[in-house]
Amino acid sequence: MDTNKTTATILPPKQHFEILDGLRGIAALTVVTFHFMEWAYGDDGRNFIGHGFLAVDFFFCLSGFVIGYAYDNRMAKMGTFQFFIARIIRLQPLVIAGSVLGLLAFLFDPFGGHPELYSTGKIILTFFCSILLIPLPAMEDRGFNLFSFNAPAWSLFWEYIANIVYGFVLYRVNRVFLLLLTIIAAVAISFVAYRAGNLLGGWSGPTFWEGCARISYSFLAGLLIYRYNWIIKNKLGFFSLAVLLFLTFIMPFPKWSWFSELLVVLFYFPLLVALGAGATLTPALKKLCVFSGNISYPLYMTHYAVLWMFGNYYTSHKPGAMQLALIIIPSLILLVGFAYLVMVIYDIPVRKYLSGKNKERLARQQAGGI
Repeated sequence: MDTNKTTATILPPKQHFEILDGLRGIAALTVVTFHFMEWAYGDDGRNFIGHGFLAVDFFFCLSGFVIGYAYDNRMAKMGTFQFFIARIIRLQPLVIAGSVLGLLAFLFDPFGGHPELYSTGKIILTFFCSILLIPLPAMEDRGFNLFSFNAPAWSLFWEYIANIVYGFVLYRVNRVFLLLLTIIAAVAISFVAYRAGNLLGGWSGPTFWEGCARISYSFLAGLLIYRYNWIIKNKLGFFSLAVLLFLTFIMPFPKWSWFSELLVVLFYFPLLVALGAGATLTPALKKLCVFSGNISYPLYMTHYAVLWMFGNYYTSHKPGAMQLALIIIPSLILLVGFAYLVMVIYDIPVRKYLSGKNKERLARQQAGGI
């Protein structure tokens, strides 16, 4: 389809799966908690949420399902170009916000961000690469993160790649070919898990291609669930599914931890997505799930500026367990509140403005084509 045709249009959004929204919020809060605990305890036994990084794989699987549900039967009408515009409007404002917050935290960290170690040119280059999602793993003291000012943006980079592949290829392929691609991706992620000993990679320069394996399988698996209508009707409800999801993040580390993580990603997360899409939500929990879903992306993209400062504080002050609890628990609450403010004051208005401009552009195109 010619994506420049004047018939391209913005179609109304479909109804959300509120329970899946709620689970996405649980996963986002898990990632934030995991990042705090990772700084404090690393991967030793005291990190009660040591598998919290798997929440990203749940995000990827959920994204594949939601993208298929939202766009599969609309792409032919809206066009690939308009699909990309819609995704940029949805994702990019918070990518920029997270980068700005990360830069400010780096420059003004009271516990030592060490900006004096880097030239002004390098800082500017790193910042622009961050807002444009161009990987630049150049800061050694930040673990050679792909995006030094906002580490979680690595998954948004791969989300964009998945969206590009979907817009050009995946929405056109039939179910059998999609299944074949998913099997190939399953082999790839199995190899990565075995070789690395875990599924933690993707966020740094040395582990770059591990991120490709993680997004490839989980996104395809989510899309496959939608295409084959593998939605399981059930009466589990939000809280039961939230518990089932959270259990994966607190599971122990056996000798073959890579294998247990692999089983979770290959089978358990797709099962939870299928169950979440088919579960019944009680009206009393609808607002909670909607709020949880709405806050998930702002929370995910804005929290790491605080994490860098927390990490520098922890390194320099070595607080005890009680002090850590008094820092981490209030910080989680404040970060949720801050994410809500960013969403209401910045993200929603910016996306509304950009969507309005996009509608005006389409209206002019259509008027010119009459």
